[in-house]
Amino acid sequence: MGLTSNKVLALAAVFAALLFVATVWLWPRLARRSWRAVTGRVGLLLVTQVALLASLGIAANQVFGFYASWADLFGQETDQGVVVNHTAGGRGGPLQVVSSGAVQGVSGDRPQTTGQIQRVDIAGRTSRLATPAYVYLPPEYFQPQFRTRTFPVTVVLTGYPGTAQALVDKLRYPRTAQELAKNGRMQPMILVMLRPTVAPPRDTECVDVPGGPQTETFFAKDLPEAVLAHYRVGKRPGSWGVMGDSTGGYCALKLAMHFPGVYTAGVGLSPYYKAPIDPTTGDLFHRDRTLRDRADLMWLIGHAPAPDTSLLVTSSRVGEHNYAATLRFIERVQATNKTRIASIILGSGGHNFNTWRREIPAALQWLSGRLSDR
Repeated sequence: MGLTSNKVLALAAVFAALLFVATVWLWPRLARRSWRAVTGRVGLLLVTQVALLASLGIAANQVFGFYASWADLFGQETDQGVVVNHTAGGRGGPLQVVSSGAVQGVSGDRPQTTGQIQRVDIAGRTSRLATPAYVYLPPEYFQPQFRTRTFPVTVVLTGYPGTAQALVDKLRYPRTAQELAKNGRMQPMILVMLRPTVAPPRDTECVDVPGGPQTETFFAKDLPEAVLAHYRVGKRPGSWGVMGDSTGGYCALKLAMHFPGVYTAGVGLSPYYKAPIDPTTGDLFHRDRTLRDRADLMWLIGHAPAPDTSLLVTSSRVGEHNYAATLRFIERVQATNKTRIASIILGSGGHNFNTWRREIPAALQWLSGRLSDR
């Protein structure tokens, strides 16, 4: 049974409940002061606490989608890796469709009315990185009257560790995009949904690590090339946007600032503005000060030429740790008179899916207004 299986959660909860009942039942028998009784009481309490915490952890993972599998949880994920092209024209293209299905929560059984979600594998020919992703195709993509039309694209990134499936199931990006387009509040748009962690289990913060994973190159070059080769999407920079939450939000802003010729707009939901260095990232910059400064968005906006791009950032006055930093970032971007900045500031809201679901509709509308379909 997989980590995200409801059966695993149910078994964990039942096991924790049985241990609690056993502790209450056996406690009188272990009330003596002998070392065996004391050891028994300690053991029962310890095992019960571990079972309760495990149940809560599995439940939290179900809600927030931190880890997709047991291998992912224990850092043993092996289904993603380096792609080596041995021939110039190898088999297949850089994007392969693995499966397809309807959008959850939408009535109908035809792509022309429901749209479609495709699970794909993307191989980076320059970065040599590979990752799975989900692609949402709106109903218009399959309708005869739009057969020659190209569509704008938004790359959607999770946080770290995160799962791409959470963007579909928990944050409900496809359903939200379809409802907004149906109501005329945004144009039909293709969504490419994936993790920023394309070299798991390492958190590369969308950086081209010296001697390591070239994550930024994957998102700036390989991913657009793969999507362009497979789908009817706009080829001009004005057709592409990028958005994400938490780590994905930082990556989205950075990609839009570093590559305005690729991404014309970027949305950061609860982003931070400087890549952290911790055990999950390792040494990202190898003492390269230029690379480190380039990854610091606060430094970049004040010291480098302002990029011709549009940015949207979000935070909450109560509940988000990035509130003060977000206000400083907005102020610095405004001072450039070239980079455009907008914001969504909630009265309260934590760093979680519920908060981001409140921000996604308005963010998608904003992004749609800045993308063309050519």
